[in-house]
Amino acid sequence: MQRPHSPLRIPVLTLETTSNAGRLVAVVVTFNRLAQLKITLERLLGVQADHLAAVVVVNNASTDDTAAWLESQTNTRLNVITSSKNLGGAGGFEIGMRHAMEQLSPDWIVVMDDDARPEPACFVKFHSAPRSSHWGWSAAVYHPCGKICDMNRPAINPFWHWDVFKSTLTGGRNGFHLSEPEYEAAGSRDIDVASFVGFFIAAEAVRQIGLPDGKLFIYGDDVLYSLRLRQADGRIAFDPNLRFEHDFSTIEDGEKRFRPLWKCYYHHRNLLMVYRVAAGWFFVPVLLIVIPKWLLKVSNYTGEKRAFMGLMMRAIWHGLRRHTDVTHPTVVAWSTSVPAKPGDSDASRSNPK
Repeated sequence: MQRPHSPLRIPVLTLETTSNAGRLVAVVVTFNRLAQLKITLERLLGVQADHLAAVVVVNNASTDDTAAWLESQTNTRLNVITSSKNLGGAGGFEIGMRHAMEQLSPDWIVVMDDDARPEPACFVKFHSAPRSSHWGWSAAVYHPCGKICDMNRPAINPFWHWDVFKSTLTGGRNGFHLSEPEYEAAGSRDIDVASFVGFFIAAEAVRQIGLPDGKLFIYGDDVLYSLRLRQADGRIAFDPNLRFEHDFSTIEDGEKRFRPLWKCYYHHRNLLMVYRVAAGWFFVPVLLIVIPKWLLKVSNYTGEKRAFMGLMMRAIWHGLRRHTDVTHPTVVAWSTSVPAKPGDSDASRSNPK
């Protein structure tokens, strides 16, 4: 079912492009970060029209001054979609990419958060090299200070590559994510997973595999979409010459809690869905390893242990069932309530969408 969104309020500029890669459209999802959004749009709309044909901004029911500010903008390349409710990043990318595909005739779509943006020469470099060999290109994402942004580090699926699997057994996360030397390499390399910050996606890929799953709300939507693309025999490459910056505050090293608490539900539910796709036949052995580790995290939630365990048990149950029809207000309510007793009906069934 198509999610409702507001009519297009700003006229679309129809452009012919002479660039190598074709017509590029950016999709930005925003929620209550107007200061960051202004910086991102200034950067995007400062790019020549033959390198960036249009920008789609999905206003995810922001409660600050975002809607009014966007309404006042007059740039003809800017397309604004205002959602009546917060759909999360996943829902925002789904409707933003749908609008781009249906209304803007792109050859490529590049996605990003409101606090992320291309470095000035990024799109010129994207258009200056042949891109048709791959369905996706992942940028190198850095913090403004120049440090590599770990949350946007591309990855190789260890369950598809024996050498990477062995490295993962000894190196953990570092075993299957790209290393610093690969960010400094002169050329590109194939990957399996890209993040939705600086991910250039071919329109042909979207036509073949569809849109991201907006029901995921947050976490894992980019991983699952990347894996879908790869399973359809599409190729994704990391190009270190395509540079993005991601201006967000990192979690303190000693912080081991999700804030707000409800985020732990989406993280663990969606991660089970990622493991199912990534691990294949190894899914059950993976469960036997990760679920006990997850349950031990309760020790980090002094004063919130009952709420944490309630969210965690629901996340595990729903992740195993691939159940994504829970509304966000329901999840938030769970984070402030005691866990359901065994035998209680699924609370999501009494909360229609």
